[in-house]
Amino acid sequence: MNSLPELPLVGQSFNYAQHALATNQGRPNKLAYIDDLGTLSYAQLDERVRLMAGALRASGLKREERVLLLMQDCNDWPVSFLGAIYAGIVPVAVNTLLTADDYAYMLEHSRAQAVLVSGSLLPTLIAAMTRSDHEVQRVIVSRPATPLHPSEIEIEAFLNNATPAVKPAPTGGDDPCFWLYSSGSTGRPKGTVHSHANPFFTTELYGKAVLKIREDDVCFSAAKLFFAYGLGNALTFPLGVGATTVLMAERPTPDATFARWTQAKPTVFFGAPTGFAGMLAHPNLPKRSAVTLRLVSSAGEALPAEIGERFKAHFGVDIVDGIGSTEMLHVFMSNTPEKVCYGTTGWPVPGYDIELRGEDGQAVPDGEPGDLYIHGPSSALMYWGNRVKSRETFQGGWTKSGDKYVRNPDGTYTYSGRSDDMLKVSGIYVSPFEVEGTLIQHPSVLEAAVIGVADADGLTKTKAYVVLKNGLTVTEDELKAFVKDRLAPYKYPRQIEFVADLPKTATGKIQRFKLRDLNK
Repeated sequence: MNSLPELPLVGQSFNYAQHALATNQGRPNKLAYIDDLGTLSYAQLDERVRLMAGALRASGLKREERVLLLMQDCNDWPVSFLGAIYAGIVPVAVNTLLTADDYAYMLEHSRAQAVLVSGSLLPTLIAAMTRSDHEVQRVIVSRPATPLHPSEIEIEAFLNNATPAVKPAPTGGDDPCFWLYSSGSTGRPKGTVHSHANPFFTTELYGKAVLKIREDDVCFSAAKLFFAYGLGNALTFPLGVGATTVLMAERPTPDATFARWTQAKPTVFFGAPTGFAGMLAHPNLPKRSAVTLRLVSSAGEALPAEIGERFKAHFGVDIVDGIGSTEMLHVFMSNTPEKVCYGTTGWPVPGYDIELRGEDGQAVPDGEPGDLYIHGPSSALMYWGNRVKSRETFQGGWTKSGDKYVRNPDGTYTYSGRSDDMLKVSGIYVSPFEVEGTLIQHPSVLEAAVIGVADADGLTKTKAYVVLKNGLTVTEDELKAFVKDRLAPYKYPRQIEFVADLPKTATGKIQRFKLRDLNK
């Protein structure tokens, strides 16, 4: 195995939030965060994190109890996340694009005792709480948009009444630190439990050793903090070296991204292939001279070579493509700033080992696709309350990713699809079964099958094949709206094709591979 950096342990104690604050004690006046409304220096971050820890403890929350973090990217996000961790409380960072039903499940599954929520998302949270039997003790609101109910408290009032925590919770490197939810091909999202040591290892092995993030960098991530990728990009990596981070609450549209590039002048940008494709096609694409980018990273889905080459031609900077996962916390295989091989995902990150295995569990030779397994120090502890899925994914030190790869003669790896039917659209997993199950709820739909198809840039988009009931009709736009009303909006099928029947086996199983063949 590759050698690993040693945790900076004091005895057997390691608290990630304490480590992040201690790393930056020598730069109190340096800007840590810049969001849409203001700035936060490292001294202010330290003060507010300790106040948050003290306030949460004073609210009656105990060690290892969970708090739901449902917040747009802003300066209150790292304060809330690190404050909970400093207190030994476990933040559960969740996607801000989901439905009230999704949040109701997450509240019940995590048994969250409190919620830290953006004011713009408070109505959705309230709807979720009314649909859940689980009782939340405190609702703490960042930047409320309307007057609050007496049971809710604005975050500034919450902190102003607090006594700062002097000492962190005496946690260990293997203690539960935070959760992220990971989607599956069937069933509910899985609560992925990460330890205090895991963000330390991803920062040391990838943020510092491969990407070489520096103290003088200004980092900006299109991927939001609730993603494992975004959490490293905009929190653990910059905090690991004392860099400055730009946070943006709104969606990372091309125009919103360009505005930050040209005004905040980031030196490091973290994006995803779908975003890069949209930016390159946009009429307002800035000139090379208008930006200060020295490093550009991509993950979330495989980067088509043509997009990387076009970006390099325009800006003079390579896109460093890699692959990570919620279960491994961040990137474990990647190109490097010094060596980019477009069309591949590069090489294993030092500190991680990769195996490609066939259906018999044995290693496959170079050139043949195999299931991707990873051995490394940042693997999650488990899926909370899901022993079956935990055992399927976390296998004796190895983590099964669900992706298929081919190892090339030069040691690089090329993406070869998923081991299951999951689709990755704009870097976010979408279950075709969930979309199909929603489509057939429409009174006009008899059957549906959802697949991924490549667009002109080689990126995956969802397409639904729909069989209607005899004598009934519905338009494509009506069906799209129907799905958007019932699922998170990003899950709706981008294309819908009405067909007389679906290809099936003799036993009636839909043959999705035949539908995929139609789109090659």
